[in-house]
Amino acid sequence: MEDSVTARLLDWYDKCARVLPWRSPPGTPAPDPYRVWLSEVMLQQTTVAAVIAYFTKFTERWPSIAALAAAPEEEIMAAWAGLGYYSRARNLVACARAVMERGGFPESESELRALPGLGAYTAAAVAAIAFGRRAVVVDANVERVVARLFAIDEPLPGARKAIRYHADSITPQSRSGDFAQAMMDLGATICTAREPRCLLCPLTSDCAARAGGEPARFPVKAPKKARPERHGTAYWIMREGQVWLVRRPGKGLLGGMRALPDDNWTARSDGHGTTPLDGTWRRGGVVQHGFTHFSLHLSLALYDGAQWAALDSRHGEWWPLDRLDDAGLPTVFAKAARLALVGETE
Repeated sequence: MEDSVTARLLDWYDKCARVLPWRSPPGTPAPDPYRVWLSEVMLQQTTVAAVIAYFTKFTERWPSIAALAAAPEEEIMAAWAGLGYYSRARNLVACARAVMERGGFPESESELRALPGLGAYTAAAVAAIAFGRRAVVVDANVERVVARLFAIDEPLPGARKAIRYHADSITPQSRSGDFAQAMMDLGATICTAREPRCLLCPLTSDCAARAGGEPARFPVKAPKKARPERHGTAYWIMREGQVWLVRRPGKGLLGGMRALPDDNWTARSDGHGTTPLDGTWRRGGVVQHGFTHFSLHLSLALYDGAQWAALDSRHGEWWPLDRLDDAGLPTVFAKAARLALVGETE
């Protein structure tokens, strides 16, 4: 089974591979490791559709690992704004500089794992796709394909050991990068989470889940826990066409990003989260935003006072409203800013 699965999948990939800006077409030289690594970091828990524009923007602005490593961290963080999971951006900076210090990307999976921010999946993907090394690459799409192909009944996350074992059994010695990308493409376009298109799948004849008549049941997932809710307040302070922004601490949620000052809803007591001024406040509405592990209801308070001298430039900066898009606000604070601007014009 293993050899026939591999051969048919690669044959399908040669004809049906997705055209993506970080890829080389099947049968052509491997892409630049920088582009593979950058795309894989961006694609973690993020859709291809969302990543394409960011990848294009990053590679136009920083076309090489050397250019990215030399860039100021705050510029990279601002360019990342809206892509989410901001620890990835911090790791991106650290990894780029580590790669330059060692003179380039290592080729082996184990050495790649030693770089900042590279977990098992990303290291395997870079080793296979950029360097042609045999590596077992398992993302969410591959996980779904393998769970169905072998009808793995154990619920996630416990099933991941069995999924990796079976993924290893069908990963070829040669063309492992193409094989990994073929599995990703199959999961993204045919073996989808809902309503898999089994009649178009090159592996239908070998698929145990299809034979059992319930392919969409796999992978089996444990019941989801309800996400807790948090409540907080963000403050909108304006003067002369400028808004007061703070820099969040380097570690933790939205670390290192510019933001509106808030009331410490993230439970970090480092000064950015205190009510910035005494004076008159009025309600500006509520923003709702979902994070991975909780939902946030963020109330907006609009400042009507004039206590500007109390704001300390060591903890923030006045940012021109006409350049607010360049501040790189995380999505939750960008939502709050849009709501505040509506309130200021009413």
